Amino acid sequence: MRITIAAVGKIKESYLEAAIAEYSKRLSRYCKLEILQAADEKTPDGASEALERQIRQREGERLLSLIRDDAYVIALAIEGKPLDSVELSERLGRLAAGGRSHLVFVIGGSLGLSEAVMHRADEAWSFSRLTFPHQLMRVILLEQIYRGYRILNHQPYHK
Repeated sequence: MRITIAAVGKIKESYLEAAIAEYSKRLSRYCKLEILQAADEKTPDGASEALERQIRQREGERLLSLIRDDAYVIALAIEGKPLDSVELSERLGRLAAGGRSHLVFVIGGSLGLSEAVMHRADEAWSFSRLTFPHQLMRVILLEQIYRGYRILNHQPYHK
């Protein structure tokens, strides 16, 4: 399976880069992983809802340009379907068994995902009702995908 993570913004912290590199290496035995970045927009303090919508739209256009037409898209959004680790692994397994060879996980910027990205998504997952920094969300997503593959392959992984 091919997995792409399309995310807004660059990783700025070396400890996050190290964690991403570690999980990318671990995942290499289970899938072909690609991480693509779309430039983020600066959001001024006190931005109006209209300006925030424009920012989400511009970031969304950049994200959509990274997604191939044949990809199965999973948006990460607070309003998405909550999954536990076993459910996530089962979902990965069902998508693979159903012939989905390319999954794209989409992580928005600090304001979330645009309506256009949510419309393009085949499904939306929520990892929590909490808000996570979008840079940290990459690490969380990679760890959960790795955990999912370990569960699918009946391999031990700490709980």
